[in-house]
Amino acid sequence: MAEQDQDQEQDQEQAALTPRQIITAMSGLVVAMLLAQLDNMIVAPALPTIVGDLGGLNHLSWVVTGYILASAVATPLWGKLGDLFGHKYTFMTAIALFLIGSALCGLSQNMTELVLFRAFQGLGAGGLLVGIMSVVGMLVPPRERGKYIGVMMAVMPVAMIGGPLVGGFITDHVSWRWNFYVNLPLGALALVVIWSTLHLSHETRPKDKVIIDWWGAAVLTVWIVALVLAITCGGSEYPWGSWQISSLFALAAVGLVVFLLIERRAAEPVMGLHLFSNANFRLSTLLGFVAGFAMFGTITFLPQFQQFVQGQSATNSGLLLMPMMGSVMLLSLGGGQIISRTGRYKVFLIVGMFLLGAGLYLFSTMDVGTSTGRTAVFMVVLGAGLGCLMQTTNLVAQNSVPVRDLGAGTGTFTFVRTLGGSIGVALLGAMYTHQITSHMAGVTVPGSSTPGNFSELTPAKLKEIAAAGQGRELVERFREAIASGTHAIFLLASLLTIVGFAIAWFVREVPLRGSAPSTAENAVATVEEVGV
Repeated sequence: MAEQDQDQEQDQEQAALTPRQIITAMSGLVVAMLLAQLDNMIVAPALPTIVGDLGGLNHLSWVVTGYILASAVATPLWGKLGDLFGHKYTFMTAIALFLIGSALCGLSQNMTELVLFRAFQGLGAGGLLVGIMSVVGMLVPPRERGKYIGVMMAVMPVAMIGGPLVGGFITDHVSWRWNFYVNLPLGALALVVIWSTLHLSHETRPKDKVIIDWWGAAVLTVWIVALVLAITCGGSEYPWGSWQISSLFALAAVGLVVFLLIERRAAEPVMGLHLFSNANFRLSTLLGFVAGFAMFGTITFLPQFQQFVQGQSATNSGLLLMPMMGSVMLLSLGGGQIISRTGRYKVFLIVGMFLLGAGLYLFSTMDVGTSTGRTAVFMVVLGAGLGCLMQTTNLVAQNSVPVRDLGAGTGTFTFVRTLGGSIGVALLGAMYTHQITSHMAGVTVPGSSTPGNFSELTPAKLKEIAAAGQGRELVERFREAIASGTHAIFLLASLLTIVGFAIAWFVREVPLRGSAPSTAENAVATVEEVGV
């Protein structure tokens, strides 16, 4: 009853806010969202230059992996800290840590420093997205939340398209270090706007004695790092059956069991297991995992096909993502408006997962003769699925938890989706590499004395080989290898969406808080929310 009274009280205070007040308060969140999404997009095209400047090619993958790991591990902790100390100031703290990490990355003198500072930056990044969604949850009732989350999600295409262009320009004309320094003015602007415009009068206040689940956070870090390391290194640096990979998987399994035991007994668990007693929360979180796996695990490899097979430049490969990003933006904005007006969201989960699976399957049919126009059509389908899913799964998860657990619920959902993306990149990446290696077995690249050594074969070098009239067979075979690897990963990802499509049908369309159903409907909804 106390939780229901708190939910009703918050809904009343949220209803008192005008759209203009909400948009004003959210202006800082839009800048923060741009900051969170833009970072990796800007840094990606600078990595070859960074490696050449600092040295240490063997540490290149860790520049990305360290950031993702730290971000994933920190996400649920930031969500819980927001519940304990207030979402506004916790969010601002995360931005500050992210900016400090960005400055340190720009000052790095070697690859070891850069990897460590990227991990530090990732700790702050983990609090950006969960902080944004939690603050939106505090400002807007679920019934109205769809259209506002749609606006936030629309920032993602801008970052994904503009990021590589900006990053390439900065690297070519200024210095790769400014790819990190550019975060500083954006972050400072976000802090100023959030400080002056964001007022959450109905936030929970810190308790006299705050208990933080440090043991839970530590064990969570151990088993997640072990799992991602095992998946990342398995089949590449070490054989899957080696003692190193087996030990990592064993550590991950034991760590998970210990983590669950700690969370069951913790007074303020970093990831409340009671959240999963709600059927809709469980299902939406699983859908988020599938969407994260499919999106990050496949989009990561699209530029490879565009550059190596279709012969596009790095800049053009970013521009060629526009059909997908436009589709994501359109469905995010339009879907949010429809959900806010009708309160209906289940259809978006079902249709979204179907379109996602269809888009992935279409991509699996690509071969060396696939045109960019045909690829653009596939992107529209895939983007439509993502646009239906990304905001809706988050909305269902937030609507399934009480107000006091909003941060923890958002953090848990975001963590699982990020984990899906990390596992997707690792697993599909291993399959992609295996397919190409098998296809290129015994082939010697010009300039290399080792057969099958094509790790340094760039699109530019491939064009040079073709232009020289030598190695035409090598070029064609490598393009076929890329197409083969692309087919395999997109087909596997499309098969996973079948599971997601089945899960979507079991989501119950519980009325969104902030709507005005009848008293009897409210009573039924309350019973359904608590039930399994």
